[in-house]
Amino acid sequence: MIFRALKGFVFLITFLSLSSCGLYSLSGVTIPADIKTFQVDFFTNQAALVEPGIETTFTRRLQDIIQTQTSLNLVATGGDYIYQGEITRYFIAPMTATANNTASQNRLTIAINVRFTNTKNDEESSEKAYSFFYDYDANTPLQGAVLDTALEIIYEQITQEIINDTLGKW
Repeated sequence: MIFRALKGFVFLITFLSLSSCGLYSLSGVTIPADIKTFQVDFFTNQAALVEPGIETTFTRRLQDIIQTQTSLNLVATGGDYIYQGEITRYFIAPMTATANNTASQNRLTIAINVRFTNTKNDEESSEKAYSFFYDYDANTPLQGAVLDTALEIIYEQITQEIINDTLGKW
C-alpha cells in the first residue's frame, strides 16, 4: 500500500516537473509551449529528371507526419515553424548486373533540400539536404504501384529524418 502511494507520488512529481518546463513530448518530439503552428510551403521540383506530382505528394506527406506526430496546427502563412525547400534530385541508376551485363536491379534516389525556420528562436533554424533510395527490379517499369511504393518508402524515411532533426531535440 505504501509502495503504491509512493509510486503515485513519484509519478505526480515527475509529471509536474516536466510539464512546468514548458515543453511537451509526443512520439519523441519536443516542442516548446509557445509553439502552436507550423507551415509547409510547397516544395518545388528542381530535379533534372522530372516525375510529375512528386512535389505535391512530398509536401502533403511532410504536412501529414507533422500533424500526426505533434499537436501543432497547420497554417498557410505565419507559422511558428516554417518548412521550405525543393526536390533537388530524382535519379534512376542501374545497381546490379546480370551475367549478360544488363541491369537486374535499378535504384531510384530522391534528394530534398529543406530549410527549417523557427520564428521564435532563430538559433534553431537550419538548412539540410536529405536523400534516400528505393531498389526495384530492372524489368519492372517505375510507374503505378511500383512508383507509389518507392515514393512511400523514400518519403517515409526523409520526412521522419526531418522530424527527428527539427522537432526531436533529445
